[in-house]
Amino acid sequence: MKRLRIEEKAYSLGVESYKNINAVTLFYQKVVKYLIYGNVLKNNTYPLSVSAERIIQAIEIASYAKNIGAKYIAHGSTGAGNDQVRFDMIFQILAPEIEIITPIRDLQLSRQSEIDYLKEKGVDIPWEKAKYSINKGLWGTSVGGVETLTSNLPLPEEAYPSQLEKTGSEKVKLSFEKGELVAVNYVKSKPEENIQILNEMASKYAIGRDIHVGDTIIGIKGRVGFEAAASLIIIKAHHLLEKHVLTKWQQHHKEYLSNWYGTMLHEGHYLDEVMRNIEAFLSDSQNNVNGDVMVTLHPYRFALDGITSSNDLMNSSVASYGEMNSGWTADDAKGFIKILSNQNKIFNQVNKS
Repeated sequence: MKRLRIEEKAYSLGVESYKNINAVTLFYQKVVKYLIYGNVLKNNTYPLSVSAERIIQAIEIASYAKNIGAKYIAHGSTGAGNDQVRFDMIFQILAPEIEIITPIRDLQLSRQSEIDYLKEKGVDIPWEKAKYSINKGLWGTSVGGVETLTSNLPLPEEAYPSQLEKTGSEKVKLSFEKGELVAVNYVKSKPEENIQILNEMASKYAIGRDIHVGDTIIGIKGRVGFEAAASLIIIKAHHLLEKHVLTKWQQHHKEYLSNWYGTMLHEGHYLDEVMRNIEAFLSDSQNNVNGDVMVTLHPYRFALDGITSSNDLMNSSVASYGEMNSGWTADDAKGFIKILSNQNKIFNQVNKS
């Protein structure tokens, strides 16, 4: 139904032809899966909802344009944001023979100028809603408006597409196999379908709202609002499970490699081969990320209650944190601590004043 509405709107605006490309599964397999593996949150806040999907959009558009022998590709990015870089880079790498047309960037049109132009051409839509730029996708929804152009104003309640519908609380069980979300409340589906199922449940609690502040690719600071109920819950639940099943050094190296992966993706460098290298590491790290995570949904927030996993390293019979151990003696512990302190002991002796 939504696709039909988009198609109808496209033809009403005078397009010659309309093509819908369903790349949801591809988007999950090529990008979202690795954002989950890496627990990627830009500036510890934003799950890269829009920047992630722009990459696949650009790749699919370039492929379609080449298939039909198009000489031009047009997009509506301004000259002051990140999308112009993401789109243009992909197009130039994959379809360098195709000319890129960017009227809004080239004519430096403001949002109000665009609205005025459409009104002059007889386009009739709810212009009050058009005050906000809404980009909705599998991994979240971005919300931009006059408030996000300031440093101090919050987005009003009505700016967010999902409104609070449910009160009280609701328990949800998320099941992971090798790092992928394979079931919600015991019901198995494809991971990309589970994301949508969870988002439908959690959005009714208005979970996942925030405003991201970051550095754009072109060097200026920017603010963008977003709601990303499913992605935030999945990332936090997945991360909790990893804390139980991965070693200390697996977690350590994953953290900085995942941060690099998110940064490279955000800035349009998805096609760089180093991304495939990091993806290989992230995939291998997920072999033991198996189990269930219990989550409680509340209005505007969620809580992680705990996990169960056959790979849980807390289940070891060797020792229990802060309690008893059977894997070493008191003398073993004393000797370990003595050796562990050697380097700083030597430093202090050498550099005594």
